[in-house]
Amino acid sequence: MKRAEQDLNFIAEVLPAFLSEAQEQLEAMEQILLRLEEAPRDKELLDALFRCAHTVKGSAGIFGLEEIVAFTHHVETLLDQLREGRFEFTPDLGTLLLQCNDQIRLLVEAAADPAAVDPAAVRQREQLVQLLRTHGAAPSVAAPADAPAGAAPPQGLPHWFVTAQFGSECFRNGMDPMAVLNYVGGLGTVPRMVCDQTAVPPLQSLDPEACYLSVGFELDTQATRGEIENGFSFVRDDCALQIIEPTRYAERCIALIESMPDNPRLGDILVAVGAVTPGQLQQALRVQHQAPAGKTPRPLGDILHNKAGIDPQVIDAALQKQSRSREGTAARTPADDKRLIRVQADRLDAVINLLGELVIAGAGASLLARQSRNGALIEANAQIGRLIEEIRNGTLQLRMVPISETFTRFRRVVRDTAAELGKEVALQIEGGETELDKSMVERIADPLMHLVRNALDHGLEPPQERLAAGKPAQGTLTLSACHEAGGIIIRIIDDGRGVLRRKVLARAWERGLLERDVIPDDEDILRLIFEPGFSTAEQITNLSGRGVGMDVVRRNVEALRGSVTMHSIEGAGSTIEIRLPLTLAIIDGFLVAVGNSKFIFPLESVVEVIESRPDISRSDARGRHCVELRGRALPVLDLRAAYGLEGVDTERQSVVVVQNEGRQYGVIVDTLLGQHQTVIKPLGRMLRSLRGISGSSILGNGEVALIFDVYSLGAMAAAEPVRRVRSEAGAGAARTGNLQRETP
Repeated sequence: MKRAEQDLNFIAEVLPAFLSEAQEQLEAMEQILLRLEEAPRDKELLDALFRCAHTVKGSAGIFGLEEIVAFTHHVETLLDQLREGRFEFTPDLGTLLLQCNDQIRLLVEAAADPAAVDPAAVRQREQLVQLLRTHGAAPSVAAPADAPAGAAPPQGLPHWFVTAQFGSECFRNGMDPMAVLNYVGGLGTVPRMVCDQTAVPPLQSLDPEACYLSVGFELDTQATRGEIENGFSFVRDDCALQIIEPTRYAERCIALIESMPDNPRLGDILVAVGAVTPGQLQQALRVQHQAPAGKTPRPLGDILHNKAGIDPQVIDAALQKQSRSREGTAARTPADDKRLIRVQADRLDAVINLLGELVIAGAGASLLARQSRNGALIEANAQIGRLIEEIRNGTLQLRMVPISETFTRFRRVVRDTAAELGKEVALQIEGGETELDKSMVERIADPLMHLVRNALDHGLEPPQERLAAGKPAQGTLTLSACHEAGGIIIRIIDDGRGVLRRKVLARAWERGLLERDVIPDDEDILRLIFEPGFSTAEQITNLSGRGVGMDVVRRNVEALRGSVTMHSIEGAGSTIEIRLPLTLAIIDGFLVAVGNSKFIFPLESVVEVIESRPDISRSDARGRHCVELRGRALPVLDLRAAYGLEGVDTERQSVVVVQNEGRQYGVIVDTLLGQHQTVIKPLGRMLRSLRGISGSSILGNGEVALIFDVYSLGAMAAAEPVRRVRSEAGAGAARTGNLQRETP
């Protein structure tokens, strides 16, 4: 009973790591399959595809997930034949392998939740296995023309000898040696296995919970040393492992050593040719460094021969390569070892939250230091502030990931959806290296999915329609991203038919969204598409027609403190822009005050600050309030009037010049309070609809400052002028925080 509980605890602890790695491998397989459609003979892609399937199968075997192992084995067999050139990669084969990849993903999900098993998926897997076998039995199309008919494949697999002595604590740690041996045996065939019975103590001193298993076996396999050792990865700390390589493998390693560039380090040479794994090398180095004081450390080659079973001929070849490298004119510095560490997202989020509290506490301490007028204390707090800023930047960088991680997922969506609709579509990705907070990347995936499918269904035309319009038969869908003004802009661009405004208006009149025969501006017409339940589709399909999607996109984007807009030209295509902040955590801000209220601009959007003087203020032809800035009119927004803020106008005001979308506008403020590290807090329910505001922050003295949304604030500055209502009713509304707008 205790052993069973240990097994369950082990699986519960380690299984999430397997699930995460398997999902990554399956995602990589999908992207490789899509790339192979453009380069079907790329040997590196074919090898990478095989390695992904092999990794998933091997990891699943360690956990005893037999369904994953069995199905993936059929996929792996076909991929092995494919990379050996027995047949070529075709679009039909790509479709089959993508379907198999989906089924493996379902099996991985079922491993996490056994209740999620779908009987229909079981039947589909059986059909796919038959198709895989059919493809695998197909005659070779890549065989040489002069190959003799009926020629037999090469005989004789590399013959390895493996010894494994499992530690006594193996069972107590929840490990099952037999599961490990079964998996390793599945890498090939085991002609002979011997169990060392001398390791078992007499019955009277035998501990029933201890492990005494020590075996040696021969293994005929094409697997590499690293793949064999990976089979023991979960018991590596509880197992004395020795892998003796076959002679042919040693010859291949020697040939690789001779052909590789010079390297002054023996271990790097052996790892590079696959003669030793990084884990074995590190273990040997630890043994070498444990030499008693005053004694010469053992040669690394001897340790590797005794501990890892490396052929002496391979070690001699590596030593000669090392000697020639050291005799060269200059030693080469090996590249830094770039390693990755997996960190759970919730732990990183907890660090970010604590960092936010540290920023707020640091601001409070700095304020108290300035009030004390103690020079040494002020300087000490300034130093702490600089360190907090460096920690902030470094910590936030940990959560920044390229948006290409999300963009590349849509290759499969575009491929399958275009095929379903009978359209020819090429997907282009621009600015994939643009980085965004990982939490933002995860939450923007669903809105992007709606927009991509909408562009494929509504925007891009079928080939016949495109040819009739003088366009190429293949349409283009572009996903692009770039940084601007402290945020990121994501664009979904298609060269399709564009938005048919007459059709949108007709549907709006029909649904009562507009009065009959009222024709608003183009911008307002396009905004109707984001209304709940709005759809111009003639019939309901799997993709559209239910009026659900675009309004959900807008709500989800606005929940991220972003905005979404559309631009379209009939017959030429459409562009949808999503504007998002780079992070939902901490930004650099510019703190200002209007009366008793505090506001924060994202620092990246602030261009300059000028003095506001009534003698240079004027109104343009549209009646907007403007100031003259170097010979041109700058639209200006008066915050006191826009938000009905209480307080007396100050004699001297400033205009903060803000840039957005390449255009500039000004905002009148009373006081400039300087740069401020801003911890972003969400707005309360009552303030979420407040235009021009995207969030809030807590200042060092406990006050709350509102964070501007520079995009919507710019729209307010460019709109009709906002003036303060002087009536008693207006004054009362201002005291309650309501906004008043006067119609000119």
